[in-house]
Amino acid sequence: MGEEKKDALPAAEMPVDGEEEKKEKEEAVQDGVHNYSREDRYVWPEDPKVLKKLEWFRDQKLGLMMHWGPYSQWGIVESWALSDADAVWSRRGIDWEITGEELKKQYFALNKTFNPARFEPEKWADIAKTAGTRYLLFTTKHHDGFCMWDSQYSDYKVTAPDCPFSANRYADICAHLFESFRKRGLGIIPYFSKADWHVDSYWKEAGEKGTYQNRGPSYDPKENPEEWERFVTFTQNQIMELGTRYGHLDGMWFDAGWVCERNGQDIRLGEVIERLRKYQPGLLCADRTVGGPYENYVTPEQCVPEKPLSIPWESCITLGTSFSFAYEDSYKSPREVICLLADIVAKGGNLAINVGPQPNGCLPKGAVKSLLGMGEWLSVYGDAIYGTRVCAPYKKDGIAFTKKEDTVYAIQTFPREDCAVEEEVWIPYEGAVGAVTALDSGEKLPFIKGQGGLTVRAGRPCGKRAEKAPIGRVFCLQR
Repeated sequence: MGEEKKDALPAAEMPVDGEEEKKEKEEAVQDGVHNYSREDRYVWPEDPKVLKKLEWFRDQKLGLMMHWGPYSQWGIVESWALSDADAVWSRRGIDWEITGEELKKQYFALNKTFNPARFEPEKWADIAKTAGTRYLLFTTKHHDGFCMWDSQYSDYKVTAPDCPFSANRYADICAHLFESFRKRGLGIIPYFSKADWHVDSYWKEAGEKGTYQNRGPSYDPKENPEEWERFVTFTQNQIMELGTRYGHLDGMWFDAGWVCERNGQDIRLGEVIERLRKYQPGLLCADRTVGGPYENYVTPEQCVPEKPLSIPWESCITLGTSFSFAYEDSYKSPREVICLLADIVAKGGNLAINVGPQPNGCLPKGAVKSLLGMGEWLSVYGDAIYGTRVCAPYKKDGIAFTKKEDTVYAIQTFPREDCAVEEEVWIPYEGAVGAVTALDSGEKLPFIKGQGGLTVRAGRPCGKRAEKAPIGRVFCLQR
């Protein structure tokens, strides 16, 4: 993941032939922000267990994404400052004047001071549950190669003796976090970077590039097949380790889209996923931006598609301004997130809302406040979100539509507190309607059918907060 970038060009809008196809591959990641694969290139899984798990995924609607690692101590974008080719944008938050080599040396030494002594996985899981999130998407390893689990294949990890947190009872962060979330009925989808900028089978100074590094390997895999195979074995071993030693997983989410066969960096991901599915039947795989049979759902980053997508998808969007923890960050309000969620769900997608934990192991207070505010609204109106599917006209005249069995939900959101809350609401739904009820109270509401929709007499919101527009209200339309 990278810094916030709202104008990234969706892959769905990119040209695809000849030189333009080459351009598409180059632009799959811009300033650390991934585009997303074309809808018309999606490959539906053939495994019935994977298809069943996909339906589970599409029911969840809201996930909690977390980018966390030693880089949180600096409050900068995760990993990307290590890539010399990405220095122009990724090192903007670094205020001291040092060489790139000194920066990389200091960054890679952050493991020696990483000590999140206030990490409480049970508390995190309680907050996630109360916030209304349904699954966890956690960074087990970002591009910098630091492992947040007790990997037997790397010494650059949170449980290594040179990391002060290794003495803590929660040292194997992934193990405790996954178990805490599972106990509360939440799904588990580990994030794993296919690149590893710490291991010498991917980045080394002995190559022709010397100390200068870009995001890819420091050598040509075609010219050094034995070295590349060493990296493939290392990567597959770590994937299998996560998939066989850390309990039930619902999926795996693979970042670093440039690591793929068409770029000459084939780690044979399909091979290892099929091995894993013998232990984890139906395991989802999100090989983002790569396409093909192992990108089971696509992942727009920091953006929402303009139109509904007919394939499984999930927008990963930051609650603050950055995927990683940023000092004195500002966070989206519950109102902003619910409006965003309604837009995404109406278009058939999920929202993975990202929070970057603090280096001391606490979640930022501003983030927690927003999460709990989201949960307050979802505890009343969640039926219009969870387990729903798309319903035409999707979103129109300020109303987002979802459907579950014989009920159509019309979700009216108010982006500002000072929005007018009219007693009569125009709902542009042209299907048959025999009754309208308010989701929060169950009250049956009078309505008049008109051309292209119906007018519902909703009344005014009541209670102590009536002077402000609610975040949103939901009307249930039944035949």
